[in-house]
Amino acid sequence: MKRLKSSVNKGSTNSRTLFIADLHLSAERPDITAAFLRFMQQEAPQADALYILGDLFEVWIGDDNPEPLLDQVASATKALADHGVPVYFCHGNRDFLLKKRYAAKAGITLLAPATVVDLYGHPTLLMHGDSLCTLDLGYQKFRCWWNQPWWQWLILATPLWYRQHLARKARRVSAKDKAGKSSDIMDVTPDEVPKVMDMYGVQRLIHGHTHRPAVHQILLANGHSGQRYVLGDWYQQSSYLEVSATGWQLHFSALPD
Repeated sequence: MKRLKSSVNKGSTNSRTLFIADLHLSAERPDITAAFLRFMQQEAPQADALYILGDLFEVWIGDDNPEPLLDQVASATKALADHGVPVYFCHGNRDFLLKKRYAAKAGITLLAPATVVDLYGHPTLLMHGDSLCTLDLGYQKFRCWWNQPWWQWLILATPLWYRQHLARKARRVSAKDKAGKSSDIMDVTPDEVPKVMDMYGVQRLIHGHTHRPAVHQILLANGHSGQRYVLGDWYQQSSYLEVSATGWQLHFSALPD
């Protein structure tokens, strides 16, 4: 089990930790990038830590991608880390090829796919969330494939132009695939959530991926009640979860015009 000791100042009533996911940053959506940069300048500097739980980018084809957006984002996260706010990153299904080279440049710490942190006295499981969608058999089969180190090495060894071609093709296939699936299949499997929470010995879970922000009550095997916090995407509005010693709250803001 991977556990991470989070830096939490329990002596301050202003202590808070922030969580975001599923921004899907791309050159085609400058409004989302502007919202992210505003968040990094206005909200994040006052936090104890920032956790990015996957799909920060719409697609990731390698740390060697020269697209200006990547440098812009790296500058923002590095500035926050230099300010004294650690930035943690959990891979999503869109940016699973993000490696140590970019992480070092961006000042972010890469997390394991499932990580337990202590949030103001509450052991909490963090993950992107796609592994919980077990009814989507086709996706889970593909997920097992691209999680293989040899497969990732093989893809990253190809020329940049070919990876760009593969990314465009993958996006078309993904859009077509989603159109033919029911919403239940693409959501988390209800029985999988308490199973995973019990396995990691937690009563709280934070994840993204499903784009369905909400707080769900979970009945665990030991009879205790747990909570599942689902982060929102940034397609229509910005979204983040604020966790403090006094409460857990989802926040939403309009995207800039």
